[in-house]
Amino acid sequence: MNRHPVLFVSHGAPDVLLDPGATVRLWQDLGARLPRPRAILAVSAHWAAREPTVSTAGTPETIHDFGGFPPALYEMTYPAPGAPALAGRVRELITGTGLPCAETPDRGLDHGAWIPLKAMYPAADIPVVQLAIQPFAGPDWHRRLGAALRPLRDEGVLILASGAVTHNFGWLTWGRNGQPVPQAAAFADWLGEALARDDRPALVDYRRVAPHGAGAHPTEEHLLPLFAALGAAEPGEQPLRLTPEYTYSGLAMDAYLWQDASPTPYISEPAQQ
Repeated sequence: MNRHPVLFVSHGAPDVLLDPGATVRLWQDLGARLPRPRAILAVSAHWAAREPTVSTAGTPETIHDFGGFPPALYEMTYPAPGAPALAGRVRELITGTGLPCAETPDRGLDHGAWIPLKAMYPAADIPVVQLAIQPFAGPDWHRRLGAALRPLRDEGVLILASGAVTHNFGWLTWGRNGQPVPQAAAFADWLGEALARDDRPALVDYRRVAPHGAGAHPTEEHLLPLFAALGAAEPGEQPLRLTPEYTYSGLAMDAYLWQDASPTPYISEPAQQ
């Protein structure tokens, strides 16, 4: 079995599924073209816990953890099965590196997980396990967390990290899309360049060294899943940057794919928009 890829997506606003555009088409293309995983481990910005916590739910509920959107969004479900055995393996890997890991039997899938998965795998027939982030632990903690999970790539598991490249509501033009605000574009391009050269010290210190680093993320929870994905990648493994669009002018919807450097890559170029 080839080493499975690691994927980071910017999940954007929940209503992205109601008016599908370039981002949803990208997710659909990824689901069609990536090797089919036996299970998915989702690391979402929308589940926070004091320490790494894995859900052992056998039938995770669909969590509608948002408000103020059209009723059609609350009628959507994603009834994927859980994978308690994978949850146990995740806990084994994390504790094996000296990090703590708890478990909970009743955590469902929040919108950071099910929104992109509904586009990628609409049949909801691949088991999904979710892992919580620690918002105040910082980027390097999450890089270490991701590194602990790296063996899953050789076990047929897709590690899906879901957050946002930019997440400052003050930069958004609600109700319309348009050209990206300069601050969002500057930060997103810096991030892409730093990831391309695998400059992990600069990435971990992004709030100080990146243009508009702290402005792009007034709080860090939406970028921390990216560091988990980075940790799951081998050092020097260069990601493919996929840039579908900016939504509401301030949300860079970039995705990053770390894939096995085989002669026939899983995806060799961005999906056609």
